[in-house]
Parts: sequence; C-alpha cells; structure tokens
Amino acid sequence: MIYPQYDIVVVGAGHAGNEAAAAAATMGSSTLLITMDMNKIGQMSCNPAMGGVAKGQIVREIDALGGLSGIVSDKSMIQFRMLNKSKGPAMWSPRTQNDRMRFSEEWRLALEKIPNLDFMQDMVTEVLVEKEKVVGVKTSIGIEIKAKAVVLTNGTFLNGIIHIGEKKMGGGRSGERSSKGLTEQLVGLGFQSGRMKTGTPPRIDGRSLDYSKMEEQPGDEIPGKFSFTDTKPLAYQRSCHITYTNNTVHEILESGFDRSPMFNGRIQGRGPRYCPSIEDKINRFAERDRHQIFVEPEGWNTIEVYVNGFSTSLPEDVQYKAIRHIPGFEKAKLFRPGYAIEYDYFPPTQLQLTLETKLINNLFFAGQINGTTGYEEAACQGLIAGINAHCKVYSKEPFILKRSAAYIGVLIDDLVNKGTEEPYRMFTSRAEFRLLLRQDNADLRLTEMGHQLGMISDHRLEKVFDKKNAIDKIIGDLKQIKVDPEEVNTGLGEMSTATIKEKIAIHKLLKRPEIDVTTLRRLDKKVDEYLRQFDDEILEQVEINIKYETYLAKEKLQADKIEGMENYKIPAHFDYAQIKALSAEAREKLKKIKPQTIGQASRISGVSPADISIIMIYLGK
Repeated sequence: MIYPQYDIVVVGAGHAGNEAAAAAATMGSSTLLITMDMNKIGQMSCNPAMGGVAKGQIVREIDALGGLSGIVSDKSMIQFRMLNKSKGPAMWSPRTQNDRMRFSEEWRLALEKIPNLDFMQDMVTEVLVEKEKVVGVKTSIGIEIKAKAVVLTNGTFLNGIIHIGEKKMGGGRSGERSSKGLTEQLVGLGFQSGRMKTGTPPRIDGRSLDYSKMEEQPGDEIPGKFSFTDTKPLAYQRSCHITYTNNTVHEILESGFDRSPMFNGRIQGRGPRYCPSIEDKINRFAERDRHQIFVEPEGWNTIEVYVNGFSTSLPEDVQYKAIRHIPGFEKAKLFRPGYAIEYDYFPPTQLQLTLETKLINNLFFAGQINGTTGYEEAACQGLIAGINAHCKVYSKEPFILKRSAAYIGVLIDDLVNKGTEEPYRMFTSRAEFRLLLRQDNADLRLTEMGHQLGMISDHRLEKVFDKKNAIDKIIGDLKQIKVDPEEVNTGLGEMSTATIKEKIAIHKLLKRPEIDVTTLRRLDKKVDEYLRQFDDEILEQVEINIKYETYLAKEKLQADKIEGMENYKIPAHFDYAQIKALSAEAREKLKKIKPQTIGQASRISGVSPADISIIMIYLGK
C-alpha cells in the first residue's frame, strides 16, 4: 500500500495525541494518528479521574477552545465534585471520577467522527528530516509516511523501563512494549534528553474490601460537568471512599526498602514532587503516623478499584502484605501490583511557545515528552501543538495564549522559559492572575478565540455572547434596582449583618461577604422575581463579578501592564554576545531560549530586571 502524504502526522494516541489530532483535523488538515495499539486510544494509564485543583481549570479551557477532553470526561463520568468550594472562586476546581473503559471508548468514537482523521497501528521509530525540516515519519515495519508537520506525543514509552522491586522490564505501560530508536535519533539531531520517573498503585478486587471501615466520599448533591456544550450531568453517582495507612503499614513497607529500585539507585529519573510514592512519603514525612488513601472505583460495572495514594515500586510481596493492614483492606485481593516507570523526555526549553522545536522546523512535541505529568497537562499541550501544526502548514499566524489569558498559557510559558527537571504539574499558585483565570469563566475568556481558529461553531459562539450580555445586563440592573430598609432589615438583622437606613442598590448589598444571590432572593420578593428568569450559571458569574469587582480590576490592570512588554519584539537573530553588560548567566539563558519578546525574556530564570533594562536600551526601547 502506498500511503498518501498528510498535512500532519500525530504520533501517540494518549491525551496529548488525541487532542492534537482532533484539533488539526477539525481545522482542516489531513491528519494521521499513529498508535502502537488501536485498542488503547485515550487510555487512562493511572487514576480514573479528570480535573482537580488547577487541572479542572485546564479541562474547561480545553473545552472552551473546542477540544474534546471535557466532553469525553462528561460522557464517561461516574462522579462529579467541585473541590475547594469553602475557598474563594479562584480556587474552585471541578473533578470527575470516570469509567476507565468508557473514557477510552468515548475518545475513540469522538475521533472516528472527524472526517479528516485517519488511523494507523504501528510504532514510529524515526522522524524523516531534510534540511532541518521534518518531512514525515518511518515506522517499525519500514513504512515511510510523508507529512508537512509531525507532532510527537510519546508519553512514557520512549525507552520506558518498568520497575517492580528488583525486577525490571521494558515497557511504556503495564503489558505494553516501549518505543525504541526515536530518542537516539533525536539526540543525534542535536536534541538534549533526560530521564524521568512516574508510578502507579496496585489495583484491587473491590469485592474483597470492607467499605464499612472507610469514610464514604459521595459526589456533589447537584453534580456539575466540564463541558460548556449540552453534555448531560449525572442523574446518579458512585461514591469513593477514604481510609488511612498506619504505623504497621509503614513498618512493613520499610522492610522492603533494601529491595526498592527508588532507594537502591536503579531508578535514575526524577519523580513527581507533588505525587510521591508511598515509600517516598513515609521516608520524607517520617513524623506522620498515617497517610490518606482514596479508594476509587474504576467504572460503573467493574469490580476493579484504584488505590489512590499508594503508588509504589516495592516488591509485590511487600505491597501485598502492607496493603492488607490498611483498614478495610484486610482481605484485599490484588489484580496487579503497583510499579514505577522510567522514560525519556526532552527538556522543553528546546521548544518555541507554539511547541514547535527550535532545531527542526515543523516538528512539535506535546505531553510527557516535554517533562509534564498528568492527563490534563498533556491534553492542553496536544491541543496547542495540533492547532499550531495546522497554522504552520497553512502559513497562518501562530496561536499563543498569554499567561493572563489561560492556565494553558501559564503552563507552556513555564515549560519553555523555565524548563523543568522533575515532572511538571499545574497548581493554582503558578498563575499570577488566577482570579481572572477561573474555571467558571473559561468560555467567556476563550470561546471567541476557538471560533476564530475554526474549532467552535457559530451557534456555540452566539450562546457565549448571549451569556456575556445577560451578565452585563444583570450587573447594570442591580446597580439601579434599590431595596427599602423596611423590606430587608429584618432579614439582615437575622443574619447579623448591618441594617440599612435608606434605600440602597442591590449591587452594594451583594458585595457583603455574608450575602449571596440566594440570600438576596429571600430578602426581597421583587429581587426574587427579577432574578428568577436567569440560569444559576449566569447568576453565579454575576455574584463573582460584583463581589470581586475591585480585585478583578486590579488584576486586569496588572495583566495589561505586563502584556505591554509582550509588544516589544526581539529580533530572531539578536546577538546577546555583543552586550557585555549582561550577566554571564543571562547571556547563556537568552542564547539558549531565544525569547521572542521582552516579556518572555523577563520570565526566564536567571535574567534579572537589570538585564532586561540593558536589552531594552540596545533595542532602542
């Protein structure tokens, strides 16, 4: 068979690869998605869940831009929770527990509906390069496929090694072979590579657990969803459970440390700091006598259970003995032990903000190949790489999200400008403008951008405009509608908040921390009649915008100031060596990263404000 030339070839069908392929094909590129196993498309390699703190914001941003992760998550979820509701709205983070098999199935069904997208089962062992430009890929059985751009999303498969105690075997995931040859070729082309590590816990037969000894963790009473489209919220949910380790568990685990690949030096790669293995936790936090364990069902109809918080690479006999001393696990039966996996990655400072490599034109990297960890971090990189691969092929302007526009922009900016030596995970604390970048307003921030790219329909954009206009109208009306003291003072007194002496605009009342939209409706019948016509989603936006009006304005002003620095372009071949006044570290970092703007240069680790001032003088700014 002679394969046609494609606009874009995407290598790998995990979270990053799926979003990349879907985006490129939706925008109009002829796209080929190559995976080692067609039955593992969209596989949840680790925990059966999407979202969480900061990660939930990313999923909603992907959805607002036209990506599919939110829709797939909604269609396969078995539980929904909004985390951090006791905190301010900048911290609210949606999370779904998912049916692992359905999640993968929904991804495949969604991808197969895209007309421009073809599929192939094989392993890519080489990228074809001519004159510093990628021109296609070569597979393990010797097939060469020509392409105008290539997106690599190899996950943990590049020279992957699985560790269980003193045993080790090649593999990119349990039961799957690793990918050979590609790292060596890329290094030969001049790329730097490194090693990272991640891990997964044992899977348990849920029938062998005693849930009466655990704390039940149900979903939200009124479950939400990720997607801004018409996906349906859950009618009923499955509960998770919480239990804890104890000193006996810790002692048993410690007895196997001499056979642990993490402690005896067999694992060289750096593991995720914020998702450590259980042996790492009891070693680093020896003063704690217990650690939390989340018992998560793998789906609606399966008996398999994921033991979140017990990631380990200790020998399977130690795992088995220790886990049976956790309350509720006394008769636990293991389906498969936990393991650690080491794999190759490429430091992301070798990328442009489009996720195109600096060394090879039209070659893009996305996902764990860039040193990140997590489904959501991978998916958003895949989306951006797929969009930009299409833009490059069709000579369109690149699509770059600013840090003030999205968590996705923060993530990519961090990777490219700061790099990472350990698996990068997104947190709300990484974003300077997290009050602007809330999960609830992702559609208002990004849907218009998605429409301009060709990822969002006219109808969906109109709905967003209608929502924005409704929010603006309600806020304007609430500044005009006033309430009488005799109408509301009794209710205000019962709430132990100050009564009013004269008519006051509802807008001012809503600024009080004790008062929300629900309270307002109880206080005044006229207000209730007015607000009743609007959806809860719109009223939530109104409340947030009014309560945080001053803080939002300050963040917006700060973001605008910083954005001004992004307008100062640095010529592509600017010679930093000629500027003797720069610090040696600044010269080295600037030559390596080659920032495109003064704003980007200012965020590079080791480049001081004094260095920025010197560069601006040389640029005549």
